[in-house]
Amino acid sequence: MRIAIPRETYPGENRVPIIPDVAKKLCQLGAELVVEGGMGQGSGFTDEQYREAGAEVSSDRTAMLGAADVVLRIRKPELAEVSQLKAGCIHISFLDPFNEHELVNALKAQGVTAISMEMIPRSTRSQKMDALSSQANLAGYTMVMLAAQYLPRIFPMMMTPAGTLKPAKVFIIGAGVAGLQAIATAKRLGAKVIAFDTRPVVAEQVQSLGAKFLDIDLGETGQTADGYAKELTPEQVQIQRDAQKATIAESDVVITTAQVFGRKAPLIVTRDMVEGMARGSVVIDMAADSGGNVEGSVANEVVDINGVTVVGRGNLANEVARDASQMYAANLFNLVEDNWDQESNSFKVDFEDDILPGCIITHGGEVVHETIKTILAGGG
Repeated sequence: MRIAIPRETYPGENRVPIIPDVAKKLCQLGAELVVEGGMGQGSGFTDEQYREAGAEVSSDRTAMLGAADVVLRIRKPELAEVSQLKAGCIHISFLDPFNEHELVNALKAQGVTAISMEMIPRSTRSQKMDALSSQANLAGYTMVMLAAQYLPRIFPMMMTPAGTLKPAKVFIIGAGVAGLQAIATAKRLGAKVIAFDTRPVVAEQVQSLGAKFLDIDLGETGQTADGYAKELTPEQVQIQRDAQKATIAESDVVITTAQVFGRKAPLIVTRDMVEGMARGSVVIDMAADSGGNVEGSVANEVVDINGVTVVGRGNLANEVARDASQMYAANLFNLVEDNWDQESNSFKVDFEDDILPGCIITHGGEVVHETIKTILAGGG
């Protein structure tokens, strides 16, 4: 089976879907691996490293895609490239199927089996394939490092002959994978950390990392079967905003990580809250490119609001592209290996599997994911 790995074309994207060590493992599985020349440049991997791993390096992107039985990549394909894939090809990447309706329809029409990495079900067996979590983990780290870069003071307490410097106060909203890593990183840097999440069940995890959990009574909340926070009602959002206002005003750094899977991010930090912070304070909005948690944040930009630096930089895992590539490559390999049929030496699409049906969007010229099918039919 021929597996193709094209170079990512999204501006500024330095991550790669497969690193040389994982390329070697794919070849050992029995795959015929071909990578596009220059693919690993942004993460520091050379073409020669891929050749040494057993892969072919190609300079003909169109031919490479057209001959592929499986395509592995990070980002969704450009619409124009879908027609270059042969019918029956298995395409694995992030797809954003809740919003990319035209792309999903194109993949269906082309007869491509499209597997969406963000749709990997959350289960014990699928943890090793969970690319959303692996990339969010690194994003959590990166957000704190960005905050430290923009904040005009240090994070830890420091006692010197010239006086004592108090620790920075960091408030983290959302204690999912990214939020928990942000808490851990801020604590390692010596900050005083307070965190909030709409799921009271995570309070113990927050406290185990040495942070204080801000207790806000929102009434009935909870999480989905996949572990995501349930969307709040408008009334609950307002309660959360009001209760957080004082904490935000006292914080040197506010980091927001609240996202609702497949939907616009909730606005939870209003402009007046930002303006209420001390000049020189920093706000990091992880959700800026999906609607924004912070009023006034701009996707992929850094803006000043009344002396407060608001960072809306997206693709945060890309800031540590080499490690992000290593983790994503492991996720992809685990998915491929788990579904590799040794007899036919190929990736087997098994709808009786407990993972694949949850992340296959199109197959055999049809949209087979029930939720996405309903949305495309106008029912969601």
